[in-house]
Amino acid sequence: MTVAVMLEKYNAKVSPKHKSGDREIVPIRALTKSLGQYSLAALTPSIVAKYRDERTAHVSERTGRPLSAQTIKHELGTLERAMKHAAMEWGVHLPRGIPTLLVKKPKVDNARNKRLDPEDLDRLMHACASSRNKWILPAIHCDHSTNWKPANAEVGRRGHCEGQVATLRDTKTMKIHHIPLTKDAIAILEKLPRSKSGKVLDTTYTSIHQVFKRAKLSVGIDDFRFHDLRHEGTSRLFEKGLNPMQASVVTGHKTLGMLNRYTHLRPKDIADLLDKE
Repeated sequence: MTVAVMLEKYNAKVSPKHKSGDREIVPIRALTKSLGQYSLAALTPSIVAKYRDERTAHVSERTGRPLSAQTIKHELGTLERAMKHAAMEWGVHLPRGIPTLLVKKPKVDNARNKRLDPEDLDRLMHACASSRNKWILPAIHCDHSTNWKPANAEVGRRGHCEGQVATLRDTKTMKIHHIPLTKDAIAILEKLPRSKSGKVLDTTYTSIHQVFKRAKLSVGIDDFRFHDLRHEGTSRLFEKGLNPMQASVVTGHKTLGMLNRYTHLRPKDIADLLDKE
């Protein structure tokens, strides 16, 4: 079996069962283009390491920038999962084992601490409000104020809301998450039209991000991502006076380390607290 045949079978039979399986399509294409001709028995760590190095030096035609370490790590991870599945579930013999296990992965440093000033956030919200996409503002409010991501395809069914609590069953960690909702969030949800799919926001993850990107560039904001809204929202929970245990109920983070990763308190605000008698 060649790498191309394995990846094609994996994409058709396995990826659709994964929560984020649609995001494996792009790395599978890249892997197939460069490694597809190799048989699985002939694929060695040195070949995979060469692929890693070539991808590291590759400049994206779309962005004009080198590929990120996260992108390359995701591609190697996809190859590793596919080969592991082929060996365990399809009985494919891998005499050399899984080569990615012996290849050093790119170091990913994707920690973010970007927060917008209130004025910039207002300008961004105004730009989003002028968009024809009626879902962008509710998506921002949910991500920013409640750390709830209803724009994701499997998240945000109306039937999961009761009172001021939303119950998410199909989450990233596949564990039930009960989210307390603010009165403002409930008011926004109640005004939204019902969709045939049953989702709170009848749109896609990609659409929301494209609208957000156009809006931020239109007001001159560059280094700020949609996901940074979760960092902003988490930080504001502590600024409101919630303790780590209370904040984790909202965000869903299971460890203090992950909660800390999303929390970026402004030194000036802390200084003001220190000055209070």
